[in-house]
Amino acid sequence: MSVVNGLLRVGRLIRPSTTLARCLLPATGGPQSAWATLGQVHQQPQRSWLSAHRTLSTKVAEEGYHTIIRDQEKAVGTSDKHEFQAETRMLLDIVARSLYSDKEVFVRELVSNASDALEKFRFLVQTSTGAASDGETGEFAEADRSLEIHIGTNKQDRQLTIQDTGIGMTREELVANLGTIARSGSKQFMEQLKESGRGTQENVQNIIGQFGVGFYSAFMVADRVDVYTRSSRAGAPGLKWSSDGSGTFEIQEAENVAIGTKIVIHLKADCREFADEDRIREVIRRYSNFVGSPIFLNGKQANQIQPIWLMEPKQVTPEQHNEFYRFVGNTFDTPRFTLHYKTDVPLSIRALLYFPEGKPGLFEMSRDADGGVALYTRKVLIQSKTENLLPKWLRFLKGVVDSEDIPLNLSRELLQNSALIRKLRTALTNRTLRFLHDRSQKEPESYDKFYKDYGLFLKEGIVTSQEQQEKEEIAKLLRFETSKEPNRTVSLPEYCQRQAEGQKDIYYLAAPNRTLAEASPYYESLKKRGIEVLFCYEAYDELVLMQLGMYLGKNLVSVEKEMRRSDASTDGKDADGLIEGSLLKTQIDELLPWLKDKLTGKVSNVKTTGKLDTHPCVVTVEEMAAARHFIKTQSHNISEENRYALLQPQFEINPKHPIIKKLHKLTSSDPELAELLAKQLFSNAMVGAGLVDDPRMLLTSMNDLLQKVLDKH
Repeated sequence: MSVVNGLLRVGRLIRPSTTLARCLLPATGGPQSAWATLGQVHQQPQRSWLSAHRTLSTKVAEEGYHTIIRDQEKAVGTSDKHEFQAETRMLLDIVARSLYSDKEVFVRELVSNASDALEKFRFLVQTSTGAASDGETGEFAEADRSLEIHIGTNKQDRQLTIQDTGIGMTREELVANLGTIARSGSKQFMEQLKESGRGTQENVQNIIGQFGVGFYSAFMVADRVDVYTRSSRAGAPGLKWSSDGSGTFEIQEAENVAIGTKIVIHLKADCREFADEDRIREVIRRYSNFVGSPIFLNGKQANQIQPIWLMEPKQVTPEQHNEFYRFVGNTFDTPRFTLHYKTDVPLSIRALLYFPEGKPGLFEMSRDADGGVALYTRKVLIQSKTENLLPKWLRFLKGVVDSEDIPLNLSRELLQNSALIRKLRTALTNRTLRFLHDRSQKEPESYDKFYKDYGLFLKEGIVTSQEQQEKEEIAKLLRFETSKEPNRTVSLPEYCQRQAEGQKDIYYLAAPNRTLAEASPYYESLKKRGIEVLFCYEAYDELVLMQLGMYLGKNLVSVEKEMRRSDASTDGKDADGLIEGSLLKTQIDELLPWLKDKLTGKVSNVKTTGKLDTHPCVVTVEEMAAARHFIKTQSHNISEENRYALLQPQFEINPKHPIIKKLHKLTSSDPELAELLAKQLFSNAMVGAGLVDDPRMLLTSMNDLLQKVLDKH
């Protein structure tokens, strides 16, 4: 019987995860691929073991497999049994059942612990004074080993293994670190460095642990947890720590334990999903992709993307930005703008924010949509979509914010200390606004395209912000056509710079398009005086400016409100205050009460105005923007009578207009026609003001008027 056939015959009696199968695997191979290759040998017994081994080695080399996980550890001697204290046992139950919102975060916690173990070893070796010889120092064994994290899944045995090549633990450290909940070895390590004067921002920034509870998150999914560890200290023995999480743990020595720590999680039946390679890969991608050391999953590196937000902005290439943007944004386009910066005042912030190239989708337009900026602390994901990190109106941004100053709760999932969070939110918002303003100055064409696609979000920011200063900072980014410049938009700062001397207000006019804006009766007076007016074509623009209220100390005033103000000029008036060419005072005194009587229930007042030239009349209300919004959204819920009672419209007539003069004559010569004409003039003025939800309602009264006029001919 050949050696190969003998091995295969024995192999039928044992599972692929057993020692024999793993012994057949080269040092750089993965257990699954090895067993598959042995299966091929079994199917083709004529192939020699040497040929199979060469095939396996070639496959491993080509596919880049690399794993250190072996089932070779063996506990020896007697075990020491320890009991968790009563308080610790209760805390363990809380950690395992209540502390974390998602079970999958246990992978993040264990990977973070492994990363800390690597960083501790890296630092201690670099600062060790022992002389190096053959990979050894006087203090540490195998000091030149690769620092890596390896994860293996075993669906058949319902196991998940996480192994690192880090600092490892002695028996005393095992008891202290894994026998006491809320004792953070990482935090103690950093404190010791600071006390000794060796701790600097540079050498502790990669240490993740804070609370000392992360390891126990494994019991959310585990029936039992086995830990094999061997300290990096020269001559340290291998050890095994084991517990089912019920309140006791055992420690005993073990053979064939590699330097570092290996955690074997025996999964509960309802948590078998965490023995699936694809599931673990997704968790790593989500939470631990940017851990500083390489993570290998079943022999294949799982964290390929670099945490470029920690790099110097000038060192990151556009290609790296494009790749990272696609990763964090889960998209296929490229970023329109990239904001990459770091600061330590007032908070430590490392931010990389992308402005999407494409137009926002319907879901992104909804305020229910979540933001696309993830929150990290020391390269470990805390929240993929953080609600309070940026205001809702910046939800179109994608990217990463990393801050060591962020106060977290015990589970590292929720933010605490609202004052600090508000400070972080304000800092990020202000930096984003300054960046956009800078783009608008240096790349006006690119910014105009951005504004066309995302201007609605900026306007939402003005409406929803509670701070006037923030409103005005956003307002710098708004763009409008004006009465002086067709086919070109201007900013509010630009408008203010070219205001006439002595002009205290900023005027705006809402209209569907430029033609209607220029023909508006409300614009006539300002046009005659040569005052520039902002034209608002979007239905919500005037609401935005009304919410803004003031900019650089100047009031934002709608042209309708300006119309409602009393006439300040006497141009064209005689000594009695009458406009040249208008009705006589006695005629006006007759017409105004007559109009108010015929429009009873619709108007609150009737008066003359000298601010009209080519139009016979207008309607004004106190807050036209709010009134128009009300008509569009709520008027269908109330009767016409109540609608006019709420609006309180004021009917203003031009006493020099031919139609008004004719109307006065008709009040005595043909009262019926005069009444139809008066009601039609009022209806037309309501349409011109945008205060009629459905103009088709006017067709009946208009036809009655036409019929009455045609009866005369």
